[in-house]
Amino acid sequence: MTRPGFFQPNGRQLSSAGILLLMAPFFMLIGFAFLYPLLSLLSLSVTEPEPGLSNYVRILDNPLYFKVLLRTLWIAVLVSVLALLMAFPVAMAMVSSSGPMAVFITAFVLLPFWSSVLVRTAAWAVLLQRNGIVNDLLQVVGITSEPIRLLYTQGAVVVAMTHVLLPFMVLPIYGALRNIPSDYDRAAAICGAGPLRRFAEVTVPLALPGVLGGVILVFLTALGYFITPALLGSPKEMMIATLISQQLREFLDWPFAAALVGVLTLFVTAITLVFSKVFRFDRMLGGQL
Repeated sequence: MTRPGFFQPNGRQLSSAGILLLMAPFFMLIGFAFLYPLLSLLSLSVTEPEPGLSNYVRILDNPLYFKVLLRTLWIAVLVSVLALLMAFPVAMAMVSSSGPMAVFITAFVLLPFWSSVLVRTAAWAVLLQRNGIVNDLLQVVGITSEPIRLLYTQGAVVVAMTHVLLPFMVLPIYGALRNIPSDYDRAAAICGAGPLRRFAEVTVPLALPGVLGGVILVFLTALGYFITPALLGSPKEMMIATLISQQLREFLDWPFAAALVGVLTLFVTAITLVFSKVFRFDRMLGGQL
């Protein structure tokens, strides 16, 4: 027997009360594990060492922290662009393939999810070290005559973050491409459009929701990334997440670290609101147009 009000009158769809009841454990978990710690940390930034905005003024007064924020934005943008350039061909291959080939490509896209970020980052550290495979290949092909510094550079951080976040770009684009009817491409071909024109005027515009969804997922995740920049980056070119960790672990300056978290949270929230106003999130995730 179903409870009154749990289902719609037709008995096939959940009512608003039913949906809220099912979502209650999720909201409780979010409130306990995310909202409460975040609000407690943000309150610390305006109450210690004295009530006020002194911690935020400190961020504005020191140009070093502004440079860290700009560097973080630049790396997030660069990672998003590189991931997009690599993900679109892979997503197209997934859509156009079938049988064992489709399983093979999908497995390689999902393979990073089967290992931790720490393991993947450590693998890049092995590859990029002075005696690593990359340096050996550069010397074999004659590009360099001796090992060069690849590890602990901004390039190493960008490459490793692109590899780690690539699936988050591939999957939304794949969802958008899969929802494009094949009749559209055939109709454009009948009208005389060549492959490049069909790609530019049919495929790309219709896949744009998935592209935007992948870009915003990768960009927002890259803004707060910690493990990869901490292990592969240089202390002179740290990102904001590494700076927050430094304030917490080395200087034990929790109020200032909380202010840095507040700035990052405000920035991420602003970007999310802008995208939610300009683009529908269901379309961005590759839903029906």
